[in-house]
Amino acid sequence: MSNLRAASDRYTATAITLHWLIAGLIVGGFAMGLYMTGLKLSPDKLKLYSWHKWSGMTVLALAALRIVWRWTHPAPPPLPGQPRWQLQAAHYAHLALYVLIVAIPLSGWLYSSASGYPVVYFGIKALQLPDLVAKNKELAKSLKEVHEILNWTMAALVTVHAGAAVKHHLIDRDGTLARMLPWARRPNTAKST
Repeated sequence: MSNLRAASDRYTATAITLHWLIAGLIVGGFAMGLYMTGLKLSPDKLKLYSWHKWSGMTVLALAALRIVWRWTHPAPPPLPGQPRWQLQAAHYAHLALYVLIVAIPLSGWLYSSASGYPVVYFGIKALQLPDLVAKNKELAKSLKEVHEILNWTMAALVTVHAGAAVKHHLIDRDGTLARMLPWARRPNTAKST
């Protein structure tokens, strides 16, 4: 395999960076959400809610950048030898992940607005985001459920996504995971030309 071919099989450094930044924020935000909802009302709980919102708004901003980047820098072609059903499953899973990384922060922002608690990015009053809807207790209740359902859907999809990546790396040994991990060695699956 030539160096040119090996390089074209990889995602760009920008795509890799955005992938892992967003993944880290999603995992951290999800864990924080699980933890904070079980706490009694206190200044610490309110602080965690603020951090959770900041994390979500950062994911939303990075997701916008990632979508623009992906649009202007297509993903590398699939590695040869993968069954059609796996390629289709990967395509739809990635599409669903993109939808969720936008929908989850938006649903949280809507929930916060309907609850009457503004999103003040990093606690800076000048960075207070506008309310997307007016305060409405019933709507807030529904949006909370939507936000939770979307988060659990994301958790399930991320688990499958990570499991598939590990399967490709450990069982198939086809280099799929190495395309997103710049420090991982890609197994030799073809002779150099």
